[in-house]
Amino acid sequence: MSELVLPWMPPGRLVRVEGRGELFVRQHRHADPDAPVVLLLHGWTASADLQFFGAYSALAEHCSLIAVDHRGHGRGLRSPRTFTLQDAADDAAAVVRALGVGTVVTVGYSMGGPVSLLLAHRHPELVRGLVVQATAMEWSGTRRERALWRVLPVAGSWLRSKGYRRYLNRAVGKLIGAGHPTEQYIPWLLSEMSRSDPFAMVDAGRALASYDARPWIAELRLPAASLVTTKDRLVSAAKQRALASALDAEVRELPCDHLCSTSDPAVYATTTVELIELVVRQATDPSHRGRSGSLVAS
Repeated sequence: MSELVLPWMPPGRLVRVEGRGELFVRQHRHADPDAPVVLLLHGWTASADLQFFGAYSALAEHCSLIAVDHRGHGRGLRSPRTFTLQDAADDAAAVVRALGVGTVVTVGYSMGGPVSLLLAHRHPELVRGLVVQATAMEWSGTRRERALWRVLPVAGSWLRSKGYRRYLNRAVGKLIGAGHPTEQYIPWLLSEMSRSDPFAMVDAGRALASYDARPWIAELRLPAASLVTTKDRLVSAAKQRALASALDAEVRELPCDHLCSTSDPAVYATTTVELIELVVRQATDPSHRGRSGSLVAS
């Protein structure tokens, strides 16, 4: 049997938070104490490692990192409580406080976008700026979206089935393909995908279905940047651009589908570093605030 190949990841640890439990995080401290602290918030059904493994090294060259597994996801907290986005945001706030790192720039991918916005809304003293990626202000605005969310109970049974595992084996290989730079990690990816709690995945889907930041997003007024995945079949580019406009965010566009952090890791990592630098520049000198247009990478 061939040896399992693992990508580089920051050291992992459990952070004990009174009243919440033990939360799994990865943390990297940059040698420069003035480097920004970035909080990585992953998407639905993923984990921090699955979402960001292709960008960890590039980000670590520029930033201190904290990556959180949301409750029920990956190695995240198992709780008898029904998953809510508010609890996920409060978990992230508790980790930031427990680690004593001061303010953070959030990078919220897909479901991590709502978590990051709620974190900024509920704990504004902790957030220095926002990077939102492949995400939206609301997830049930169209008839098609509402119909998709109604099949969640069926999806829960599917996630627990052997058929789902067989599907993953085919789908991941097809997404990455022969010769892809992350092909060597496919066995590890498949193993990581089995960590999440299917019941929590269903609850998280319901939470996304009812999420709507439009009534309060204008209150945030934070430096922001947005990565728009223009070929996204899960979160439309129009919705992503609407969120960027509401945040008055700098925008960069990639011609990728929703899983671009895995399918195009090098371009994703480079663009994410750029967006973080834009937000830090805005936070340091507000005169830099304002859109600089869209950059479309090939």
